[in-house]
Amino acid sequence: MGVYKVLTSPRCMNCHPAGDVPLQGDDSHLHTMGVQRGVDGHGVYALKCANCHQAENAPGLHTPPGNPKWGLPPADMKMVFQGRTPRQLAKQLLDPKQNGGKSRQQLIEHATSDGIVLGGWNPGEGRTLPPMSHAEFARLFKTWIDKGAYLPAK
Repeated sequence: MGVYKVLTSPRCMNCHPAGDVPLQGDDSHLHTMGVQRGVDGHGVYALKCANCHQAENAPGLHTPPGNPKWGLPPADMKMVFQGRTPRQLAKQLLDPKQNGGKSRQQLIEHATSDGIVLGGWNPGEGRTLPPMSHAEFARLFKTWIDKGAYLPAK
C-alpha cells in the first residue's frame, strides 16, 4: 500500500492524470494556461512543457519545477494513476501494452533510477514531498516485483 500512496500523491499523479490536462499543486488542480498532453506528452503548439519547465527547478517558491524529460506520458500510453484502485493501478503497471512496453526489470529500473521519477523527491520550493523517501519507495517497489507483483483484491 505504501507504493500506491506514493503513486497517487500529487508528485506522481499530477503527471499521470485521467485526462489530457496535467494537474498541478499539492491539491492536484487542473494546470493553468490551458496546457494539454499532446501526442508525445510534451504539450501542443506554443504550449510545450519545456517552455516553462526547464532542465532544472527554477529558483523561488512555487516556480515551475524542472527536468530534462518534463512531460506527461504520450497520448497512446497515458499511464493514468488518478482515480485508479490499487488493483487497477498494479495491473496497469504490469501490462506492457499499458506501461510503455516495460518488462518487470525495466519497471524496477524506472522506479529506482529514472531521473523523472527521482524528480518527484525534488519538486521545487513550496511543494510537499511524496509520503516516504525515494529509497523506501524504491525498496518497496522492487520487493513487490521480486515477490511476484501481487495484485490487491480491490
